[in-house]
Amino acid sequence: MFAEKILRLIAGLLVGIWVARYLGPEQFGVFSYVVAFVAIFGGIAKLGLDGIVVRELVREPSKRNIYLGTSFWLKFVGALITLGVVVFATFFTSNDHTTNFYIFIIASGIVFQSFEVIDFYFQSRVLSKFVSLCRMSQLLISSLLKIYFVLTGAGLFWFVVVSLVDQATLAVSLYIAYRYQKLGSFYRHFDLLTAKKLLTDSWPLIFSGLAIMIYVRIDQIMIKEMLGEREVGLYSAAVRLSEVWYFIPVVITSSLFPAIVSAKKVSEGLYRQRLQRLCTLMTWLAIAVALPVTFLADSVIVLLYGHQYREAGGVLAIHIWGAVFVFLGVASGVFFTAENWTKKSLCRTGSGAVSNVLFNLALIPRYGISGGAAATVLSQFVANFLYDFFDNSTRAILIIKIKALFPIHYVWRKRG
Repeated sequence: MFAEKILRLIAGLLVGIWVARYLGPEQFGVFSYVVAFVAIFGGIAKLGLDGIVVRELVREPSKRNIYLGTSFWLKFVGALITLGVVVFATFFTSNDHTTNFYIFIIASGIVFQSFEVIDFYFQSRVLSKFVSLCRMSQLLISSLLKIYFVLTGAGLFWFVVVSLVDQATLAVSLYIAYRYQKLGSFYRHFDLLTAKKLLTDSWPLIFSGLAIMIYVRIDQIMIKEMLGEREVGLYSAAVRLSEVWYFIPVVITSSLFPAIVSAKKVSEGLYRQRLQRLCTLMTWLAIAVALPVTFLADSVIVLLYGHQYREAGGVLAIHIWGAVFVFLGVASGVFFTAENWTKKSLCRTGSGAVSNVLFNLALIPRYGISGGAAATVLSQFVANFLYDFFDNSTRAILIIKIKALFPIHYVWRKRG
């Protein structure tokens, strides 16, 4: 998994940045806006099933086909509904017809997310290498296409098409990997009672996923409406460098999730101990990334994107600190899933979404794209840390987060 993510990071630096330089801030701003617009609604299609299905596959591996088949068809129907919602939402924007057409192309790829259920199976069996190989195949095809379009002087339309090809390629690769395991055809199975059970647990996570994408992507939408497409391009260039590190908590947490769930069955002490180690590791990995990036932001932006993106340096120096709370949020998400606190997870991410919109309204008009970066960091702090102060039932994970941020307690324990 790390190998795949490192390759993705390298491709992002070499190919992704090359594409951004080729398109320029304005066209890159249009592309980033379209991707962000679809991403906000894309969380609905996931139906909040990701962690829920993995948890159930760990608990009842004998019901593999029932869980995979049922979740597959639920996600497929959810994707069709989401596609309709995206098309409907475009009528309330100030976009031109070309931009809305780009939105529809990328949104069509949401249908292929149904095959993510295969990833859930591999996660439950701690066999992520198969998924990583699939993603490597997707990355290779995507990178080659982008390089070809840059070299041939292609227009923005073709880079939008690549986003659709990405999703289709991953779906096909996952299906081939699953068939390679000779496990049968899961898509032939659907159980109504299982579907009701999964949706009962996951429905708050549907809104939670929507809330997450709002407070992660709404800044680009609001910057486009308030400042323009060029500013979206500058902002997105910095955000891409900042978010390229977010694979770290996802990889580690996905790998350790089954072990942490299993530890809860053994003893509460072992469960809390593993959570503490995970959160402490995530926090200091994020700080180790944020510190050097802060001081090198301007130089890194000019070196990678060129002088036309120079204004993005200040955005990167601010936005990178959101990684601390993102890493903590991903790690603590294990706690909410293991405890089956889907409604609390919704409240937590909802607070982040609302605060991000409010912070953006207050800071973007006054501070421009740097205000948008600050709004994102503040909203991540609200959702992934401050929220736990106001909910008595989440005090346990709050204490774990405080210990992760201030690990001096380990020194005191050792001396004692």
